[in-house]
Amino acid sequence: MNATAQPLSEALSNALTLREQASPLSSEDQADFILRIKEQLKQHNAVLIAHYYTDPVVQALAEETGGCVSDSLEMARFGAESDASTLVVCGVKFMGETAKILSPEKRVLMPTLEATCSLDLGCPAEEFSTFCDLYPEREIVVYANTSAAVKARADWVVTSSIAVDLVDYLDAEGKKILWAPDRYLGDYVQKQTGADMVMWQGSCIVHEEFKSKRIEEAKAVYPDAAVLVHPESPESVIALADAVGSTSQLIEAARTLPNNKLIVATDQGIFYKMQQAVPDKELIIAPTAGEGATCRSCANCPWMAMNSLDQLQLVFESSVANEIFVPEDTAKLARRSLQRMLDFRKSQV
Repeated sequence: MNATAQPLSEALSNALTLREQASPLSSEDQADFILRIKEQLKQHNAVLIAHYYTDPVVQALAEETGGCVSDSLEMARFGAESDASTLVVCGVKFMGETAKILSPEKRVLMPTLEATCSLDLGCPAEEFSTFCDLYPEREIVVYANTSAAVKARADWVVTSSIAVDLVDYLDAEGKKILWAPDRYLGDYVQKQTGADMVMWQGSCIVHEEFKSKRIEEAKAVYPDAAVLVHPESPESVIALADAVGSTSQLIEAARTLPNNKLIVATDQGIFYKMQQAVPDKELIIAPTAGEGATCRSCANCPWMAMNSLDQLQLVFESSVANEIFVPEDTAKLARRSLQRMLDFRKSQV
């Protein structure tokens, strides 16, 4: 089951238009904005939390100011454990919602609330709840890339870094799974665990664009390169991988694989932290353009790109419009499924 395409189509069109219209900042403006943001973070007792897929300049600023650059699981955990009274989340809206749910006493701001996710948009809460009602006997496991309302309907939330482990655990307990929203990640988890799973049919516009034929062509050019693939990608792409994993797991794979060249099939924003981890290796973005590809994202999420310095430097001036709120009844239920994820993660360490 899936949602109507129109809301996603409109949101994607708007994001792509904004990306096309954006003008590069001058070095002077960039320096001014960075100074302004640093001053505001101190003034408001705020911390900057950025996802691996945001602009490298934003990631660097988060590091310089004592913030966090990580995957969605670590972003949420960092925010909850931070002493800051305000969390500035650079990512997409579900990440801001997750931060607010786990830190209800803190103010959570984002550069823009228009930064969303095709997986979130493609899994509307009411339609998802109706889908769940068809399978009352199943344990509901949803990916972190979903709204607070969808998380509230779930029994468990997972990130890609723990999805296989959690579903394997539930399968061993005799549970049947209802999985949402990413069908490719769901298929990967099912193949790894053998669990009985029914799937919501969502997908990520970035990872769905990677094509096996294009990667095979890249391998022909770079025969000694290892292929690193995020499990939100199609099965034919995953089949070519030397390493499959979440953003943090792919960075670790870059460290441990002996290859000096790496073809990376995920959002190219990851290159900032991956290159830090392997400064002597050559990173090659897996191609998305060409026959059979639409290149709506070109391996760079247009919604993540909305977290620009010019937006970020206005975040406190527009704090009312940019603040994340989650209704308490929704937050209470979503907090339960999120906390179960965090507790499970602790038990695995």
